[in-house]
Amino acid sequence: MGVTSKEDYSALVRSCRKQTRKAKAATELQLALSIKDNKKSFFRYVGSWRKSRGNIGPLLNQMRQLTTDAQEKANLLNRYFALVFHQPHGTPVPATGQGSPGEGDPLPSIDADFVKEHLEKLDTLKSAGPDNLHPRVLKELVSIIAQPVAQIFENSWRSGVVPEDWKKANVVPIFKKGRKVDPANYRPISLTSILGKILEKFIKEAILNGLAGANILRDSQHRFVAGRSCLTNLISFYDQVTYHLDKGEEIDVIYLDFKKAFDLVSHNHLLEKLANCRLGSSTIHWLENWLRGRTQRVVIDGNHLSWCPVTSGVPQGSVLGPILFNIINDVDTGVRSGLAKFADDTKLWGKASTPEDRRVIQADLDRLSKWADENLMVFNADKCKVLHLGKKNPQHPYRLGSAMLASTMEERDLGVIIDHKMNMSLQCDAAASKATKTLACIRRCFSSKSWDVILPLYSALVRPQLEYCIQFWAPQFKKDVEKLERVQRRATRMIRSGKQTLR
Repeated sequence: MGVTSKEDYSALVRSCRKQTRKAKAATELQLALSIKDNKKSFFRYVGSWRKSRGNIGPLLNQMRQLTTDAQEKANLLNRYFALVFHQPHGTPVPATGQGSPGEGDPLPSIDADFVKEHLEKLDTLKSAGPDNLHPRVLKELVSIIAQPVAQIFENSWRSGVVPEDWKKANVVPIFKKGRKVDPANYRPISLTSILGKILEKFIKEAILNGLAGANILRDSQHRFVAGRSCLTNLISFYDQVTYHLDKGEEIDVIYLDFKKAFDLVSHNHLLEKLANCRLGSSTIHWLENWLRGRTQRVVIDGNHLSWCPVTSGVPQGSVLGPILFNIINDVDTGVRSGLAKFADDTKLWGKASTPEDRRVIQADLDRLSKWADENLMVFNADKCKVLHLGKKNPQHPYRLGSAMLASTMEERDLGVIIDHKMNMSLQCDAAASKATKTLACIRRCFSSKSWDVILPLYSALVRPQLEYCIQFWAPQFKKDVEKLERVQRRATRMIRSGKQTLR
């Protein structure tokens, strides 16, 4: 039907706008209802409102000039990640000194039902690995491929030979902090084969069963350990610290930071420590083959270069990487001071009231420095800080190796800000600020302000920021409580009464 007048045209425009808003509201409602299971769609929708596109912005090249070309950015990051690795030297250390795979221990066996169970749990929204086998394809063909895949797994485990495709990784650079134009401020996350990861889960169970009772995984580690988390790390560590502070003693806390910890793990040193574990020879030979001959390539917006060798480290993003890092990270051996670890984040504390107390802390730092040299690990002295606690703390200087450690008035510990007075007001400010920014993003990007839309978004995105480890840093001052409640009231005001309404 043609438009015969201006009034008809205006009515048609209003009708189109109304239908567009309804469609948009329906899309937003669907995103909100599925936010817990599919955050990727939410962030893709939010990203469509931004002016910038792509995960990696301009980077500084070797000429200190900004480049926006995806191929060149991939080349810059690929070169930087490769420079971090230890170069192979000397004769490779065998993982075990006796027998061949399968000799001296029961032959590994993998059941097809167990493979089927893992294939059925695959997340179809995840990306495929370098072998281009998408999880959705594997999940839909589970009844057909479960038995042959189980046979492949069992043969690989028994022979100690890992398929080459399972030793390749597409690296996704993830920004950490600092200047986004600096390639050094990105962390390499490896996307490996889906099938390879499933077999890694079997190997991981074999490692954990073999380590049971061997005292390899120490109580100081709170990452990649069942029943441990950031919260348990913070509570157990600072419970000891505050106990002595309440007695009027002075405490020094040293926050230690490894440089490229996961990438600098020496394969030879790791294999030596694996040989001392109570593991079957088949498992150890398989791990040796899994570590040797790995390759990776950086992928940015579909652009990638040729494969480069990985001569050290354990891949971040793999199943076995965390447990292997825990095995080599026995940094607390012989340490007299209190120590807690969360993956590579390590903190050490000790009483600092007397010169003898401070000498104990310094001796432990010397011991840690020696351990790092022996295991080819490197402490980032510029990021290692000392927090002096206690009213009469002498603020004694400490050194790590040849570098003097800087003192700090506050430090972010596993996402929680700790200051020299053990006052949590700074943490309350940070949590409220971050939650407010997320709430503003929701307000800006979502037209619908109905209860059905705002409540799921608030519960999944805003509330966790307000409650992260709150059992540890729970606000005690009225002004801090008010900061957090102000964010919740702001979210409540966003919800309009009645049926779904549009702005």
